[in-house]
Amino acid sequence: MSQLIEEPRLFESLCSTLYLGVDFTLVKRNRGAPGIDGVSIEDFEARLEEELSQLQQELTNWTYKPSPVRRVEIPKPDGKGIRLLGIPTVRDRVVQTTLKLLLEPIFDAHFSPNSYGFRPGRSQHQAVQAAQRIINSGKPYVVDIDLSKFFDRIHHDRLIARMGQFITDKRILRLVGILLRSGVMINGVVTPSQEGAMQGGPLSPVLSNIVLDELDQELEKRGLEFCRFADDCNIFVKSQKAAERVMETVSQFIEKKLKLKVNRDKSQVARSDQVKFLGFTVVNGTIAIAKEALQTALCKVKELTPRGTHKTLATTLKEINQWYEGWSNYYSLTYYPSQLRKIEAHIRRRLRSRLVYQQKRKKPLYKALIKRGVPRKQAANAVFSNNSRWALSAVRAVTRAYPNSWFINLKGQEVRSDQKMAHWFDVSQWVHLA
Repeated sequence: MSQLIEEPRLFESLCSTLYLGVDFTLVKRNRGAPGIDGVSIEDFEARLEEELSQLQQELTNWTYKPSPVRRVEIPKPDGKGIRLLGIPTVRDRVVQTTLKLLLEPIFDAHFSPNSYGFRPGRSQHQAVQAAQRIINSGKPYVVDIDLSKFFDRIHHDRLIARMGQFITDKRILRLVGILLRSGVMINGVVTPSQEGAMQGGPLSPVLSNIVLDELDQELEKRGLEFCRFADDCNIFVKSQKAAERVMETVSQFIEKKLKLKVNRDKSQVARSDQVKFLGFTVVNGTIAIAKEALQTALCKVKELTPRGTHKTLATTLKEINQWYEGWSNYYSLTYYPSQLRKIEAHIRRRLRSRLVYQQKRKKPLYKALIKRGVPRKQAANAVFSNNSRWALSAVRAVTRAYPNSWFINLKGQEVRSDQKMAHWFDVSQWVHLA
């Protein structure tokens, strides 16, 4: 149940240039594009003392008025649809970051242990491992509830009322309300915000957890085991029948009580090996990369290794390395290393295909393979077979010329790329492609 937290100096802390200055360093660290005013982080920092002093004054005398956020559209990771993000101005990001750091300790102490998203010391890996433990305890059926446009549908009055159950400083509640209603600029036109909390602002994750904490409390009251990361919530039960019943009753609670909308088309009841959670799925009690995540990775590799690119091969390698290091670290949770090897093999084949293409004609390719130690007959059979560059990238002659070890020993070599000489980027850490 809610517990009022006496924070008489909460608003005074917000208005402190000391707090605002410290929080600007966090905004700077997170980088980000300018808002609708065009002021970059560098511009703001150039007159930092003046900007912070003005913010303090505006907050203190209640003349502070947040600017509408700049809306941007980014494709979703699965390639299906777009995600709407809002980019606040730098000065508004400083205010939101300060609010976040002041409010987070107050609310986080009361959040459910089954909530993992946007919380200090909690991660996606922890959520997936918790889901695995619940499934292995004898609850293999998953109620996978998808919330339709969650951030866009957050009910302002319910959110402020919920916050008011925990904090007494009405000035903070008033400021949050002002930020929520700051509006969105689309193609130069400002649209007022009657509901929702635009993704992209520093404060939005905390507000989303405050909204969905009410769902967490309801699920715990019903004795249900679940894992939630932001608006991605999976509930685990023992049977199909129980799962269907939970889906119906919880969906009613979400729509009638929380004033949110359940996407019935994307929500599902299924066994764990048929459900994707944060890019993973639990198969026979073990964690595996979801099929959709693997397919998305294959598409990303193709995007990074396009045909007819003007980029040097060294530049392409650097971009692949930067992406793959982060991707493989995240998906290292899989129990099946062969899933990672599948992506690595695809990367190597795409690179071999480009090496074949760089030779332009058959005779130079034939000579290149010979130079790389391929027997003449084997090289001739491959090159003069009328196979496409993609087919050639998998034949024995090409894989022999450019074996897996070649991708490890590139450091210090020079290669011809787009008829230019380019030093290979340092791939000494690219051990996954061995």
